[in-house]
Amino acid sequence: MSTFPGGSAFAMASQVAEGFLLITERTFKRMNRPDLEKLSFELEKLLRDIRGNQPDPDDVQEVQRRNRRIQRLNSCRMMLRAYRMKKRI
Repeated sequence: MSTFPGGSAFAMASQVAEGFLLITERTFKRMNRPDLEKLSFELEKLLRDIRGNQPDPDDVQEVQRRNRRIQRLNSCRMMLRAYRMKKRI
C-alpha cells in the first residue's frame, strides 16, 4: 500500500504543482523516512524541469502558470523541510 496520494512520489509532486493536492503538515505524518526522501527528490526534480522550460516572455498566461507551479512546489519543499527538522528525520 502506497503512502502517497496518487500512487507514487512523482504523481504526488505533479499533483502539488498543478494545484490538485494541497499539502499540510498532516500530509507528511503517515509517511516514513524513505517516503519523505523520495518525495523530496521528486519535488526537486520537477522543480528543475519547470525552471528549465522557459515560456515565451510575451505569453503572460503561461509565465503566470509557470510561476504558480514553482511557488506551489517551493512551499511544499519548505513545509517538508520544516517537518523533517521538527521531527529530526
